[in-house]
Amino acid sequence: MNKIFLGLGSNVGDKVENILKAIEYFQNDERFLDVACSSLYETKPYGIIEQENFINCAFSFLSEITLDELFVFTKSIEKEIGRIKRQNWGPREIDIDILLFGDEIIKNVKICIPHRDLLNRDFVLIPLLEIDKNLIHPVEKKSLKSFLSKLDDKYIIDKINFNFKQKEISDLTK
Repeated sequence: MNKIFLGLGSNVGDKVENILKAIEYFQNDERFLDVACSSLYETKPYGIIEQENFINCAFSFLSEITLDELFVFTKSIEKEIGRIKRQNWGPREIDIDILLFGDEIIKNVKICIPHRDLLNRDFVLIPLLEIDKNLIHPVEKKSLKSFLSKLDDKYIIDKINFNFKQKEISDLTK
């Protein structure tokens, strides 16, 4: 059984609803146990800055699913929610990134685990650490927390206090 961490992002349409729909696919599938979700974060775009802000979060679960099965499942969810491939780092209805897959280290033409940009983005590190403050990067063998202070660019604008269990936004912290 692997502990798996995913990153979600949306900046097209109803961003929060797109993220909630994606998470529901995992909640409603018996292959995924102990689903946990971070707060939601409003973030500046990464890469191409001439686009809407994003809503991002991380979530985790336990599963015996293979990496290939998970990759196919995440792509099918993106398609179901209506993702249209426009351009790299461009606008998207939903983006589901496999960030960590247990302690696996995998690099091939289709996927890189841990995610290649995991250590470069505050909107990935902070939500991950909100779920598990003791996460260790499988390649670097260091706490993810130790990489936060090394980030030059900050993308998080606001933290949205989100009650994952009740699917309710309680307030927006500015």
